[in-house]
Amino acid sequence: MAAALLYCTDPMNPRQVDPHFAAEAGSARALGCVIGRIDHDALLGGRAQEAVATVPTDLGPAWYRGWMVPSDRYAALAAALAARGCQLLTTPRRYRSAHELPGWYDVFAAVTPPSVWMASAAGAVPSPAELTTLVAPLGGGPGIVKDYVKSRKHEWLEACFVPELTDAVNLHRLVTRFVGLQEDFLAGGIVVRSFEDFGGQGRDSAGSSEARVWWLDGEPVLVGPHPDTPEQCPDPELDQVHDAVRKLGCRFVTTDVALRADGVWRVIEVGDGQVSDLPRTIDPVALVTALIAAVAGPPAGRR
Repeated sequence: MAAALLYCTDPMNPRQVDPHFAAEAGSARALGCVIGRIDHDALLGGRAQEAVATVPTDLGPAWYRGWMVPSDRYAALAAALAARGCQLLTTPRRYRSAHELPGWYDVFAAVTPPSVWMASAAGAVPSPAELTTLVAPLGGGPGIVKDYVKSRKHEWLEACFVPELTDAVNLHRLVTRFVGLQEDFLAGGIVVRSFEDFGGQGRDSAGSSEARVWWLDGEPVLVGPHPDTPEQCPDPELDQVHDAVRKLGCRFVTTDVALRADGVWRVIEVGDGQVSDLPRTIDPVALVTALIAAVAGPPAGRR
């Protein structure tokens, strides 16, 4: 059975792959992959069966490579595909573990900024007292506000960076603004992270240059730039990150790493590899080749 990759449909031309993923899909097709298309808009709208309507039946095991999907919608996608004879190689449980900070934080705690979180619905703002209790374990100092998946790093002073976490009024103001900007897209709840100096501002945790490392079955298969800085690619030290990735146990993940001002490599984010963006400056062949090889399953020692 040929390897299969599922990409998002072009909203303007449903018979084609979304242009953002067209080059990667073309490389996959040239390497013998079967390409399926997912209607991302239908999936987000709660119409999972419609979203997979053009995926060939009995496709077998497949990777998804497309736009971000909330964890509950990913579970619906997996179920709809299974009904058509297609099994996502990342299970819904593993997807949530890599996609949402509470799922990956514990195994990465030694190599990522200290963090706290609380579940919260879209539009709901915790009270100043609730936020004060939440951030108490961080012990004060500057911090970063985000949800379980994303920050508003491009609104750095408005909805991301907190100069002093013990300033309850300002913390509440910033969280209120963050929740308002996220609207219905707030994922999971509120996360507050200690600020660490990565040599700049305007990026999550103020990172000015990051590497994105792609891992398959616990091993790095590609080290490249972060999509926000596609022309810059540091050469990270990965021993501790490697250990954490293996402990996490997810088959396909990414880690965004940056060099802290004191010379220590730190993990800024972990993500599910299926919904992590590959910068256009990177030839997709190496990643696609690794994904094809991994369809057969992890090595015996990693099963």
